[in-house]
This record gives sequence, structure tokens and C-alpha cells, in this order.
Amino acid sequence: MRSRTRIAAIGGFRALHVHSTVMKPQAVKGTYDVLPDDQPRWRALRAAAETVLERAGVRELRPPIFEHSDIFDKSAGDSSDLVVQKEMFRFTDRGERDLTLRPEFTAGVMRAFIEHGMHVLPTPVKLWSLGPAFRAENVQRGRFRQFHQVNCELLGLDGPLLDAEAIALAVGLLRELGLQDFTVRLGSVGDPADRDRANAYLRERLAPKADALSESSRDRLALNPLRIFDSKDDGDQELIRDLKRPLDFLGDEARAHFDAVRGHLQDWGIDVVIDPAIVRGLDYYRRTAFELEHAGIGSQAVLVGGGRYDGLVESLGGPSTPGVGWALGIERTFDALDSEGVAAPEAPGPLVFLVPLDDDAVSEVAREAQRLRGRVSAEHAYRRRNPGKGLRDADRAGARFAALRGPEERDQDAWQLKDLGSGEQRAVAAADLLPTLERAAAGGAA
Repeated sequence: MRSRTRIAAIGGFRALHVHSTVMKPQAVKGTYDVLPDDQPRWRALRAAAETVLERAGVRELRPPIFEHSDIFDKSAGDSSDLVVQKEMFRFTDRGERDLTLRPEFTAGVMRAFIEHGMHVLPTPVKLWSLGPAFRAENVQRGRFRQFHQVNCELLGLDGPLLDAEAIALAVGLLRELGLQDFTVRLGSVGDPADRDRANAYLRERLAPKADALSESSRDRLALNPLRIFDSKDDGDQELIRDLKRPLDFLGDEARAHFDAVRGHLQDWGIDVVIDPAIVRGLDYYRRTAFELEHAGIGSQAVLVGGGRYDGLVESLGGPSTPGVGWALGIERTFDALDSEGVAAPEAPGPLVFLVPLDDDAVSEVAREAQRLRGRVSAEHAYRRRNPGKGLRDADRAGARFAALRGPEERDQDAWQLKDLGSGEQRAVAAADLLPTLERAAAGGAA
């Protein structure tokens, strides 16, 4: 439960600790440190992503953390929160270039796709990324200003089969991580003409009630009324409660596409909940929209969000290339894992902890640790320890074995090797220490 407790504390932001009149340094609001004890969970997540995605032929791409700002200006559209609410971290560098820390991965991946001529590769081109993204938004549980995502993009085909595969990959990743209690919500924002009809309808119905909308929804009413369905404001939800949803405006082609995606998922044993009001936060989405959400983590319940974005590559200056993709929020996923009681992996301790029992042994254990580290994990005390304290040090380090060296062991050119689990202890010749530890690491008897 350690990770959830720490993230919850970050969400609430602990008060500064004060010693005398000096304030301790603290991470910038909306950011946090991934501490050593948290690293096993992060490594496990990366390993799960590699397993699930690369088995399906999805290859890793690592785009830069910042891009020229026009990449995001073109991709986000005028009505996205990134633009309307000025959520992007934008800056000018020493060369007077207008740059932005990435608020999401897709635009940068599309830029790389175009720049490196990846459209000539066999389709679909499948790419995944993992790393931080940045948005200047209100900080709360599940929302940070530096957050982390796994991103997946499948490019080059416009049929519903690729949409279904994208969703199946997201489901597979959550299952690989150990999550069970999540819901796949499937919808569609239709084709551009369908969205135009839906937006016209919403403007007609909501314009007379605009004063009752929240401030953000009034902005959305002018720019992209469909985004009002995303509002968390109770008053907004009451105003739209009886209105038609995006799914009600689908044309024949978009409807057939939606039905085919749902059919593929049913064939593969993936249950979905049809969500007629689902929309996406960026303007480039077309047709399929989906979310994977977890009810156990509060209001920020969406772990994965994605959909189809035909036309995005072309809008950035590349060839006409259809695509579908998604992003998984890592912090929210860790929160969901904790809510289900899925234990975080423990940080592994060393196989052996070397203990010097006299001053002469200090340099001996350091030299032996250097030799052992070529084959096994080894730590050591950096000063003389009595046996009791040395064994406590080894136990605190999480070691499986303690190897003690003092005058008697030196005379015998040996080590006292103690199994900290069973308590068994015996003398091992210096030449046999590494082979003994290697057998134990391989599952044999020490």
C-alpha cells in the first residue's frame, strides 16, 4: 500500500517541514519523486508494456520531451483544453524558438512518423512510448502537472479491426498488471459531418441556457459543444441530461464502423459498455472513442483513453494516414492497483552482504564485493562491525546471505556464510564463495 499512500500525500501536498527558520526544499507543486522503493513497480509496468505490446508487433519509439509548439497547436485544435485553458508549458529558448513540453504523446509520435518516412513501412505501423508529459492544470488526486503515460499508436489502416486491436491491447496491458475490476466504455464521435450536426443541435438547445452553464462549458459551447458531455459540473450535467448524445448522430458509415468494432471485441471475449456520450478531449479524434475506467479510484476514474484520429498526420504535413491510439495514465493505474490490493513488487536486496569483523577486513570485504559483483549482487559494510550488528545490517539490506570475515577466517582463508532465512551458518573457503553463491542464486543449495 506504500505507493498509494505516497501518491495520495502528493495529491494533497504535504506542508513544508520547518527546522528553526529554514524551510526545507520541496518538489514543485504537481510533481513528485519516484523513490527507490517505488522503482520495482515502475519496472514491472514497463516489463508488462513490453510483454503485451511487443508480442503484438508494437515497437517502442522515444520522442523528445519537448517539441516545436506548432506541432501541438496544429494537433490540439482551437477547442481543446490545452489551448482554451492554456494548459501547455510553453517557453522560448535561447535561439528564440517557440517550444512546448509535451502535454501528450500522439502529436510528437506523428511528427516522428512523418520526419522519418515511416509511412513507407508495412502497415499497420505500430508504435508505443512511455514517459512523462506536462500540463498546467489544477492538481488533485489522479492529476499532476508532470504525469506519466504509456502511449500506443497503430497507423496506416482505417478499418474497425485495428480499432478493436487497439482496445484489446489496452485491456491486455491492464490484465497483465493484475487489474480485474475495470470497465471498457465504447462510443463514437462520428465523422466530421456527424460532429457538425451534433454541435449544431447542442448550440440550438443550450444557447438559451448558456448563462446557467459553467464557465468552461460556455467556452465549449462556442468552440466545440460536444465537449460539454465531458463536464464534471453537476449543473452542466443536469442541463444536458435529456439531450441527444454523440452516438445518436452517427451517419451510416460511422455506425457500421462502430458496430464492427463492437463485434470484434465480443468475438474476443472483451465485454464493453456502450457509452453514447463519450467524447475525447482533443479535436483530432474521429469515429471510435473509448475509455477504460476503474471505479475504485474516485472521480479521476479513467485509466486509458483513446480513439481513432484519421487526418491528424495529414494536418501535420504528412501523407494521408489513418490511425488509432490510446494513452494509459500510470499514476492512476498504480492507484487502481492499490485499490484492488495488488501488491507492489518489493525492491530486491543483495544476494550477499559482506561484514568485516576487524579493521583489516574492511578492505578485504570491499575487494571481495568488487569481485562478486561481476556475477551476483553484493553489498558490504564500510567499517568494522561486531557479528550481531553486522547481521542486523545484512537483514536491513534485505540480503539472503551474510558473509563474515575476521582474523579467524583470514587465517583459514575462508568466510562464515550465514543463510539469513534458515539461520544455517558454515565456513566456506574463499575460492568457493562465488560458486556457492551462484548455486544458491540458481536455486540450488548454498
